[in-house]
Order: sequence, then C-alpha cells, then structure tokens
Amino acid sequence: MAAELALPGAADTQRETMAWLASLAKERRLSPKTVEAYARDLRQFLAFLTNHLGEPPGVKAVLGLKPLDIRSFLAARRMDAVGSRSLMRQLAALRSFARHLEREGHGTASAFAAIRTPKVDKNLPRPLSASSAVAVTDRETRADESRKPWILARDAAVLSLLYGAGLRISEALGLQRRDAPIHGTDTITVTGKGGKMRSVPVIPPIQRAVEEYLHLCPYPLSPEGPLFVGARGGPLSPRIIQLAVEELRGALGLPDSATPHALRHSFATHLLAKGGDLRGIQELLGHASLSTTQLYTKVDAARLMDAFNAAHPRAGYKTP
Repeated sequence: MAAELALPGAADTQRETMAWLASLAKERRLSPKTVEAYARDLRQFLAFLTNHLGEPPGVKAVLGLKPLDIRSFLAARRMDAVGSRSLMRQLAALRSFARHLEREGHGTASAFAAIRTPKVDKNLPRPLSASSAVAVTDRETRADESRKPWILARDAAVLSLLYGAGLRISEALGLQRRDAPIHGTDTITVTGKGGKMRSVPVIPPIQRAVEEYLHLCPYPLSPEGPLFVGARGGPLSPRIIQLAVEELRGALGLPDSATPHALRHSFATHLLAKGGDLRGIQELLGHASLSTTQLYTKVDAARLMDAFNAAHPRAGYKTP
C-alpha cells in the first residue's frame, strides 16, 4: 500500500483514500491495473488541490469544492497534453472517490456531478484481414526461427484463442491447465472484466493448437496452475505474446495496428461480415454494453465503402 500512503492530502483524506482503493479491489473487483490508475488519478488531483488551495486538502475541503475548482484541474491537465480519454477516466475516478465520501457519511459532493464528461471520439477497431489473422496464428509462420518448438506451439495456441475465440490476452493467459480445451472439449469458461464469467465455443483448430502445445511443453503443469507458461516454467507474461506479434508484423509485412488485441477485433469483425448476430457477438466478447459491440458494425460499413470506392466504376463520379 506504499502508493496510497504517498498520496498528498490531509490525514483524513489519506485514510479515506486507502479505504476507497480497498473497496475498488475487493467489492467492485476492479483489476489491479485499474486500481493503480485510479490511485494515480487521485494523487494528481490532490497534488493540484494542495497548490490550488494552499494546503493539503482534508475531506471537508474536497466536499466543499466548486465546479470551477474541478474545471481548473481538468484545464491544467489539458495544458499537460492529456487527452480526452484519460481525462474521462480521471473524472470517473474522482467521482468514484466523491461517492465513497458520501457513502461514508461525510457529506454531499455535488460539484463532481456538475462537471460535463469530456467527449471522446471512439476509434474504430482495426482488424486484420482473414488471411493475415490465420497467418499470425499459424506456428509454421515462425518455424524457421531459433526458438524452441514448444514455445512456437505455445504462442500459436495463445494467438489462436485470441482470434478463434475472441479472448482478451489476459483471459487467455488466465486459463488454468484444467481449463484446456482438448480431447473434444468444445467450450471454455473464461473470466473477463469485473470478474464476469462467460462460456465461449472452441473450434477444432484451436483444440489442436492447444493439444500440440501441451504435447511439446517440457514442464509438468498443475491442474490449478496456468495453462500457458514461460520459458522457465512460470506464468507467461503478456509482453512475450506482444513481442511475438511484433516479430510477426515484420515477417508478414503487417501494420503497427496488428497487435494481439487486433486479433480479438478481427474475430468480431469477421463474424459480423459472415452474418453473425450482433447480440451473440456481444456475449462471445463479454461486452457489458451492446454499444461497444456496435462499433464493429461501423467497421464493417467502412470496409464496404472502401471496397465500393475502389471497385465501382462510378464511385468517384460527382454530380455536375
């Protein structure tokens, strides 16, 4: 809890901050990275208030803030070239802390609710083509490398889960050995964001990729231990898979947007292009909101227009 102890603010603010962060992790079950980001957001805000108010802010001072005080902080962050998406998350963190203070009976923090959320342009996902996605998941694409065969098989199995089942990289690496989709197992249960669990179908090529990895893996894997392990037998780091995809980008001539997460985007986009139901795709991806999944309809429409403009003889015709 060193990061929380280092937070600016008066003693009562620090105590409430630690209680708030603990509740985020235990009650709301946010990921450690999200809790760390929220702690950093609040640290920056309290440091600003220390200068803005002339002293470390106590709980009473935080609750007594005016909307102008919060806008001043957001404006200062803008001057530091912080983007709208980061400001949106930072404001969400501050509102969460304010609600915590209210729940604990310290008073009402109306100023935080009065601030308009920064508008964020949603970037469309950038999927790979079907042929490129398949090539990325194929072990033979990297067969001439100096890496051991079992490591190549491991990477291929992980990437196959990202593209063939639409998993996040954290979900794939969070699978236990007993979860392995082998011997005809056609579904797996994954734990997504917020600890939400969902069942995902597993097609035969993924099963074969995982079976090959397990056949070649030199380490004994405990049923309760991780399914995918690193070169020394410990839990596999996401960075290793990211590096593997970076190398594949060079080998296949793919753009920088080709990342492990792009395989998940490709899974959704290719399903939609083949007539997949949007609500079903939402369930497969584990999206809490359908609006998030609907981004893929825009991707598909954009690709159709690109194809039209490139191929139709009157695409570039302008009415006189």
